[in-house]
Amino acid sequence: MKNITALFLLIPALAVLSTGQPAQKGAAPAQIIPQAIVAQVKNTDYRDVRIKPFPVAVQCWTYRKYTFFETVDRVKALGLKYLQAFPGQPLGLGNSKEAFGEGMSEAAMKAAQAKVHEAGLSVVAYGVVDIGTTEASMRRVFDFARKMGVRTVVCEPQDEVFPLLEKLLQEYDLRAAIHNHPRPAKYAWPTTTLDRLKGRDERIGVCADTGHWMREGLNPVECLRLLQGRILDVHFKDRSDFGQGPLAKDVAWGSGKAKARDILAELTLQDFDGYLTMEYENEEEVMTPEPAIRKSVEFVKSVTYYQGYEQLLKRFDGAYEKHGWNHYGPGYFELDGKTGVLKSQGGMGLLWYSVKKFRDFVLELDFKCSQKNTNSGVFVRVPDVPTSDDYIYHSFEIQIEDASQGIHATGAAYDAEAPRMSASRPAGEWNHFKITFKGKHLQVDLNGKLVLDWEAVPRGKVRDFAPEGYIGLQNHDSLSPVYIKDIFVKEL
Repeated sequence: MKNITALFLLIPALAVLSTGQPAQKGAAPAQIIPQAIVAQVKNTDYRDVRIKPFPVAVQCWTYRKYTFFETVDRVKALGLKYLQAFPGQPLGLGNSKEAFGEGMSEAAMKAAQAKVHEAGLSVVAYGVVDIGTTEASMRRVFDFARKMGVRTVVCEPQDEVFPLLEKLLQEYDLRAAIHNHPRPAKYAWPTTTLDRLKGRDERIGVCADTGHWMREGLNPVECLRLLQGRILDVHFKDRSDFGQGPLAKDVAWGSGKAKARDILAELTLQDFDGYLTMEYENEEEVMTPEPAIRKSVEFVKSVTYYQGYEQLLKRFDGAYEKHGWNHYGPGYFELDGKTGVLKSQGGMGLLWYSVKKFRDFVLELDFKCSQKNTNSGVFVRVPDVPTSDDYIYHSFEIQIEDASQGIHATGAAYDAEAPRMSASRPAGEWNHFKITFKGKHLQVDLNGKLVLDWEAVPRGKVRDFAPEGYIGLQNHDSLSPVYIKDIFVKEL
């Protein structure tokens, strides 16, 4: 976080790998990241990853030359909504010399909360903060975080405090994200962090600083893959070069050598559920970081596949829930709260999204068949709240069944219009549906191939169809379940 690069250049390397071997200053990345992880990343085609939207936060260290109140105003002007505060930033409250942190008076704390609230912002994390080694010191930080409504505390805990830290995080229901400053800092190597996290509560995870990994000559994508499942926050940085030389500096996301799109793709594959935190440390732009921030946000938008989409199956407090979904008829869909994967059980019934009706839209989702004869479907424009099986006569079902042909095959408008071709992947592999319904025009892309392009008319079992309606997922039987995830919709 802080500009201590020069100090790191003067102090000998003291970090220790998780293997217990000394880390040499010139150690090649292959000596730090296990070869199996390097191979995994090398064999992943990130170009094919449909990048999900991530919320962007600003680490207040970006505005280290300004007060906290000034930072709030500047972040609001950028149109962003989330802050990560750091200890010691002057508050900027009149003539007060108070600084943001657990030492604030109650009055200063209330003033800071009011300022953030009036700006329409939220403080989502706090750090990097020294939590100390005693229960009293940790409680002081966690009490402050709780009062400020902050869920994630970014820190660099000492080895001996982990049992106590774990206990207190469970009590407070907070999260501790371990940050990686460069050497000689304790957690410069991701292997060290991973070693400390083994067997620990999931409330203890990682604040992954991609820029500091680049300073160590490490590939950020490989580091992220190594820490999969434990990443709570990302200090997303791009740099003009690797290492700590005079020419290496922070640059806007997507304009350096970090492979920023691959980073976002890797986070998407991991289903990362946190913030992309902008911590801009380019000293040449310390007074005017806004152009780089705007360019960075635009870069993320430009590579986000689901930009402008709404995710229909969402997380709440870290776990996926069927909030907004109702079920009609026999059977049900069970939901894995960690992965967001739905699995059909029994039937024949319909899980439908009851929050709103959709008129013209693009609907995208992934599905996987357990067997070739798995039978399911995606219903579009269900006209009314299902109270009987009558909805099947007044809405189209985009069929899922590889064992059938023609108007009953995968990609068909069931019983009405056959797909142009078969584009399904074998049972056990994920498929991607892109269903576009605009006016009467119904288009289905399956795994990137146009399989249905049809001016819809009532046909087969469909007697008529409405100009708008609900979206539903069919659970057909107990013998061959279907799996569904990543349900996104964009209204046209």
